[in-house]
Amino acid sequence: MEINPDLIRLTLVLLTTGCAAGFSAGLFGIGGGAVMVPAFYFVFEALGYPEATIMHSAVATSSAVIIVSSIRSVTSHHKYGAVEWNILWPSKKYKSWGLWIGVGALFASAVFAKYISGAQLTLIFGLIMSMISMQFIFGRPDWRWRETLPGGAAIPIGGMSIGSLSAIMGIGGGAFSVTLMAICGKTIHMAIGTASGIGMFISIPATLGFILSGWGLTGRPPLSLGYVNILGFVLVALTSVLFIPLGARVAHKTNQRKLKMIFGIFLALVSINMVRKALF
Repeated sequence: MEINPDLIRLTLVLLTTGCAAGFSAGLFGIGGGAVMVPAFYFVFEALGYPEATIMHSAVATSSAVIIVSSIRSVTSHHKYGAVEWNILWPSKKYKSWGLWIGVGALFASAVFAKYISGAQLTLIFGLIMSMISMQFIFGRPDWRWRETLPGGAAIPIGGMSIGSLSAIMGIGGGAFSVTLMAICGKTIHMAIGTASGIGMFISIPATLGFILSGWGLTGRPPLSLGYVNILGFVLVALTSVLFIPLGARVAHKTNQRKLKMIFGIFLALVSINMVRKALF
């Protein structure tokens, strides 16, 4: 039986992506999307799929994997007592950041994504990720905006904003929520652990939305359900869950400032390349 070398290369790249995504999810509480979206994008591009669909497929497949990685990640951080469940799912549900984040994620993926071209989505990802990278590199870890998270109308407004942006970018929301919680009085380890749980509230509705918005479209990679590529989801999800606990252990033993600097530089390089591809 003849072995397809392209399929072997694709499998190896996806397995490697899963290892890196899982480790970064446990380490930074970011869900791994910052690693997965560019990886899926470049893999689909190299295989010659249309520019109009590959970014949507990359974002959607990343969201599907984050369902698995976020559950595994929040479980790992919960063992260290580093998850504030009252933020994610309090007794009064209208005060739940998780609920409103999920609403924003579903709207963005099911409705808004239909009206964004592949180039526009690539540009959005690159620009926002470049700003996030600057926070990782230059942000002051000891700076505080306030001592507690804002309440009232800020919860639905902030929650839906985080959910919408995260869903469109295919990330678990940790890049936004870790920063928010860190400047609102939470320790970095508590912020990372709680942010890992936020990924669940983004990824599940976002994945459903991308399945609906991409249903029946042509030009998608094979074995896709809507915009979600099943092969990419299975391979990356299987490997990522194995490396999440390792990332979480390292996070609780390592100087976070140095790690954030390294990761910020990586994000900056990736985002610059994504912006270049969208504009030129």
